[in-house]
Amino acid sequence: MRRFIFPLLFCLFPILMVAQSYHFPAEHEEHEATWLQWPHQYEYGIAYRNSLDATWVAMTKALLGGESVFIIAYNTAEQQRIINLLTNSGVDLSKVQFFIFPTNDVWVRDNGPIFCRDGSGDLHIQDWGFNGWGMKYNFNYCDQIPAKIANALQLPIVDLNTVMTNEGGAVEVDGAGVMMATRSSILSQSPPNSIRNPGMSQEEAESIFIDKLGVSKFIWLDGVAGNPNDVTDMHIDGFVKFVNDSSLVTMTEDDLTYWGVSGSDIEIIQTATNINGVPYKQVTLPLTQNDVLTTKGKNLGYKGSYVNYYVANEVVLVPFYNDLNDTVAMAILQPLYPDRLIIGIDCRKPVRMGGHGALCDPAATCGQTCYRISRSKIE
Repeated sequence: MRRFIFPLLFCLFPILMVAQSYHFPAEHEEHEATWLQWPHQYEYGIAYRNSLDATWVAMTKALLGGESVFIIAYNTAEQQRIINLLTNSGVDLSKVQFFIFPTNDVWVRDNGPIFCRDGSGDLHIQDWGFNGWGMKYNFNYCDQIPAKIANALQLPIVDLNTVMTNEGGAVEVDGAGVMMATRSSILSQSPPNSIRNPGMSQEEAESIFIDKLGVSKFIWLDGVAGNPNDVTDMHIDGFVKFVNDSSLVTMTEDDLTYWGVSGSDIEIIQTATNINGVPYKQVTLPLTQNDVLTTKGKNLGYKGSYVNYYVANEVVLVPFYNDLNDTVAMAILQPLYPDRLIIGIDCRKPVRMGGHGALCDPAATCGQTCYRISRSKIE
């Protein structure tokens, strides 16, 4: 079973000051821009690149009404190609800014910078180590993206490369001090291609997150490491997402079981409480009604998730699959975000390419597929 997540979106948020050294904002907070790492031909070929362009164009168009879009292009030739794609699609480029950096893949939510503020309110970029989801894929270029962005924006950098390997999609924060994550995507020591932090204990990881993300309460799930169909080793953002500090979105118990979540982890989700010990209001999204079909009609043999959506300033981008439950998911989400428009992004192409981490990191694309692009904020 393949896991998708809503990929690549990288936002830039203003952050509240707290007692800890740094504070990382919740996704729903207002931000200046969303970052996108644009697909290119240099890792997986031209067919791969061309198959994903339309999805990235759709995301760009949907986002521009409420914020800027910062696009990372592999080189100047790719920048011009992207400009042509956007122009031909009627996109106003006045709020689009380009950065020329080579990348391996498109999942900037996982490999990109974390924008945070220190105790004095000054903006910083945190550069966490990225190792291709446990050495599964090439990562030498993507690992450099946070430092390159910090240099381009002339922001101070917090270099955590030798401290901890951590992907953005591996953690969910509610904005009020609570973090949820799976041990399998952060602390697992086996199998070999799932290891992120050799020898690190949960207590050591928590100490780092307390200082660097400004959280003080942890909800840990075991997750599952080493599933060949899940590159991320069960990133939390594929099946649980905080709406705010009192509500979360997840799946039904049957669908969580289908997703591979254990009974003990399901119980933890269902009994989760916020910083004040109050149970979160839980809203469930369905899986797709049918197995995902590609745009050419191929059955991929698994259902798709709507949980890994992306919250922008004025819209919420939700993975769509040309399935009957697309409209069901939209109707459930709209009341949760009354001041934002729910927009479906066809994620079937990214999901189909999910084996490459495409939009489906597999947990980085529309479910992961659409793009969770990476959270970052600047004023």
